[in-house]
Amino acid sequence: METETSIFETSEMMANFLGSTQLLPETWKLCSIANTTAPESFVMDHVRSTGFIAFSGIRSLDGSESYPDDLVSPASVHDGLFSTLDRHAGGEEEPVMVHAGLLKLFFSVFDDPNFQTRMKALVEKSRSVILTGHSIGGTTASLMALILLSVLENVPSPPQVLCITFGSPLLGNESLSKAILRHRWSGSFCHVVMKHDIVPRLLFAPLAFLNTQLLCLLQLWRLAIASPHSGQPAVPASDPQKAQLMCFVLGHAEARANAAEQTQNGLFWPFGNYFFCSEEGAVCVDSALAVINLLHLMLATATATSCINDHLKYGECTADVSLQFLRKKDFMQGNLPKSSYEAGIALALESSSLLGQESIAKSARDCLRMVRQMGLTPNLSSAKLAINLAKITPNRAQIEWYKARCDQSDDQMGYYDSFKQNQASKREAHVNICRIKLAVFWDRIIAMMDNNELPYDFNKRGKFVNAAHFYQLLVEPLDIANYYRSGKHQKEGHYLQNGRERRHEIFDKWWREMEGNGEQHTKRSKFASLTQDSLFWARVEEARETLKMVRSECNSMKLVKLRESIGEFECYAQKLIESKEVSVDVLAKNSSYSLWVEELEDLKAELQQLPPQFPGFSHGEAIPRSG
Repeated sequence: METETSIFETSEMMANFLGSTQLLPETWKLCSIANTTAPESFVMDHVRSTGFIAFSGIRSLDGSESYPDDLVSPASVHDGLFSTLDRHAGGEEEPVMVHAGLLKLFFSVFDDPNFQTRMKALVEKSRSVILTGHSIGGTTASLMALILLSVLENVPSPPQVLCITFGSPLLGNESLSKAILRHRWSGSFCHVVMKHDIVPRLLFAPLAFLNTQLLCLLQLWRLAIASPHSGQPAVPASDPQKAQLMCFVLGHAEARANAAEQTQNGLFWPFGNYFFCSEEGAVCVDSALAVINLLHLMLATATATSCINDHLKYGECTADVSLQFLRKKDFMQGNLPKSSYEAGIALALESSSLLGQESIAKSARDCLRMVRQMGLTPNLSSAKLAINLAKITPNRAQIEWYKARCDQSDDQMGYYDSFKQNQASKREAHVNICRIKLAVFWDRIIAMMDNNELPYDFNKRGKFVNAAHFYQLLVEPLDIANYYRSGKHQKEGHYLQNGRERRHEIFDKWWREMEGNGEQHTKRSKFASLTQDSLFWARVEEARETLKMVRSECNSMKLVKLRESIGEFECYAQKLIESKEVSVDVLAKNSSYSLWVEELEDLKAELQQLPPQFPGFSHGEAIPRSG
C-alpha cells in the first residue's frame, strides 16, 4: 500500500492561517490606502504589537515610463545590503539577481531618510512586522522583507516578519529562490494571485516588445486603483491590445512551464508561498515548479478582458476567502477519493476552479501532484533523522574518548595539538574517519533544509539544536586542526575567513536563537568539558601568526595594528579562562595556546630592555627580535 503523503506542510499552514484569520482583508485594506492616499510611497500602521507597512502599487518604474526587464545583482547596486543572499551559493550557481527597474523603484523609497527613521521605530516597538503591497508595490515589500530578515538574522528574539503581496510581478532569478530556501525564509512570503491576473505572469515574456500596449495598461490600472469608486477608467485599452498582450504572455508562460525543470539562467523565478484565488476558493503551494505550471494553466482559461480586470479584484478575493475556507466540501455526489491525498488533490482542483476545464484538468491534477512530497513528509523525515542521530552517536563517542585520552596524556599537548601533529598514527586516522562521518550526517541535514524536506521549525527543535551545538564544540577544533595541518591556510588564508564550513555558521545561528529565547547561564565552578568558543583554536593560530609578523615588521603603523590585535586576543582568552569557559586542554603545558603565551612573555621581556630612544615601543609594544 502506498504511503500517505501530504502537500508541503509550510504551504498548508500558511493556507490555514490566512483562511482562518482576517489578515488578508486587513492587509488589502492597507494596500488600498497606500494606493489612494500615498501613490508615490508607503503608509505605516501599528496595531497592538504588530507593525504594518504597505507600499503603493501605482508608481512609475522610471521617468521614461518604460518597463525594463533586465536582471541585476542587488549586492552590486548597494554594497552589503543583500550580500547574505549569495553566501554559501554553489560554485556553478548564477549570482542572485533581481529586476533592475523594480530594484531602482525600491531604493527610491528605501533611501528616503524619513522612511528609514519611521521603519526603524516601527520595528523596534513591534513583535511582528507585516509588509504588503499591490502590483509593483508587492516587489518593494518583498525586497524590504529580505533586508529585514537579513538584518534580524543575528538579533536575539527578533520580531517575526511576514510579507503578503497582491498581484505582484516576479522579482528575481532561480538563485534568489534557492537563497530564500537556504535561509529558511520561504514561510515569510505569501503571494496572493487572482486566477487570471496577467501581472504575476508578465515577466515570463520579454516585455521590451510590448511597451506600447503595456504602457496603456499601466495607465489604466493606475487610474482604476487610485480611484476605485469612479467607475470605468478614462484610458481604456482596446480589445485587440488586450488580446495581443495576453497571447504573447501566455505563449511564453507555456514555454516556461514546458521547460520548468531545466536550469535556465537569466529567467525570472517564483519564491515563497503562492496563494491562488478563484471564485471557487483558494489553493496554496510552495513548490516553484508547481507555481510556474499553475500560473500557465490558470492563464490558459482566461479571456483578454479577465486577465486585465483580475488585477483589480483583490478586494473581492480577500473578502471571500474566510467564507470559502469555512464552506463544507461534499464528495458524496461524486466518486469518493481513495485516500486523503486524492481528496486533497480534488479539493485543490475545485478551489482553483480548474476542475470543470476538461482540456486542462488532467494537466492541473498532474501539476498539483508535483507539490506532493516525494518520499517522507517533513515531520516523518525529522523523525527518521532522530533515529539516524542515535546511529551516528558512536562516532561522536569515539571522539569524546579520544579527547579524554589526550587530556590525560603525558605529552601534555592537549586535544587540538595531538590531532594536528599526529596525522600519521592509526588512532588519529580512526578519529578522522569519525569526524568525516559526522560531517556527512550534518551536511545531509543542511541539504534537506535547503530542499524544504524538513519541518519549517526544525532549526528551533531543542533535540537537534543541542546535538548540533555539542557536535560543533567537540568537532570543529578537529576541523581547524585538519585545515592547518594540511597547509590549506598557506593557499587559501586563515580558517576564520576562508576555511569554515557552512554547517558551523548555521549551527552558530541556531544556538544564538535558542540563547535569545531566555536560556540563562550559571557561573562555572570548574573548567568546561569543551571550550565554549568552537573557533578558539582558529583564533590561536591567527595570534601565533601575528606574533611572528611582529618580529619581522618594520612599518610602525602596521606594528601598532598588530600589537592591538595581539592585545585583543590576549584579553579575550584571559576572560574565557577566568570564567572557566575553556577545556583543560587549552591550558596543557605544550598546547598551542600555552606556547603562544610563552612566546608573548618572551617578547615582552625583550621590550623591557628597549633603549629609551625608542619611545614608540614602550610598555610591551612590538619590536623585531635581534639576530
